[in-house]
Amino acid sequence: MNRPNSILPEAYQDFKGKLRIFTLKNVLQFSLLVVTILSLSSCEKVIQLDLNSSTARIVIQGNVYDRPGPYLVRISKSVNFDQPSDYPPVTGAKVQISDNAGQTEVLTESSSGTYVTAKLRGIPGRTYSLSVQAENEIYQASSFMPYAVNPDSIYFSSSLFSGEKVTIVRFNDPQVFTNYYHLIYFINNIQQKEFYILDDELFQGTTIKYSLYPRDSDIKLVKGDNVTVWLESIDHGVYEYFRTATSDDGQSASPANPVSNISNGALGYFNACSVRKISSTVSN
Repeated sequence: MNRPNSILPEAYQDFKGKLRIFTLKNVLQFSLLVVTILSLSSCEKVIQLDLNSSTARIVIQGNVYDRPGPYLVRISKSVNFDQPSDYPPVTGAKVQISDNAGQTEVLTESSSGTYVTAKLRGIPGRTYSLSVQAENEIYQASSFMPYAVNPDSIYFSSSLFSGEKVTIVRFNDPQVFTNYYHLIYFINNIQQKEFYILDDELFQGTTIKYSLYPRDSDIKLVKGDNVTVWLESIDHGVYEYFRTATSDDGQSASPANPVSNISNGALGYFNACSVRKISSTVSN
């Protein structure tokens, strides 16, 4: 496929941004319609939900950044669809993170279900491995940490669809390698609930303008609002998780058919990523 060598029209980016936002409602509606999902090109197992009485599963969420720690791994149990989204913590687990350069650390449980590092450092170009022993089972995952991509500007524009102000992040996509991105969106220090993801399949090596939309109808950007965006460079496995999953609070994993990069039927993800932040204030 020939990839364009120039900037895509902003309206296309605007539209693509909306398509990349996944909500809990979208995923659950899809789950209700589908009885069996067969993977056509992958051997990854897709988790099937019994919405009335699903078997509780381990949920693991771990992040390693290219910034000083501590890094956290949270372990909990999934709940039935008709129960409150309050995932009970899993205590007493043995959690270890290592990399392919010889770093290894056993994490300490700082609070119920939350395990933290003390000395481990995230370094781009390395592959990080996670091992969790919990409830007589072993769960493993690995994630490659890409090199960081720096956002060069952030500004605000009116949406062609609604007329509301949207946040646009501009950055230069590196050439040669396929890149995957996860953007985390804060308005006045409040993290927005949605996952914003994209890959560079259509615009590798170009300047990307990515639009972020507040999905909560009560949120309207106004003069004086402070906006911060984290631009995470992630690997393909983590991208697939965010592409196929959503959450009810922007942080907790939801067992709605996500493609996890963790073994042995666990839900959630393990993410070794580089991250850069950029902020701005709405001026008018």
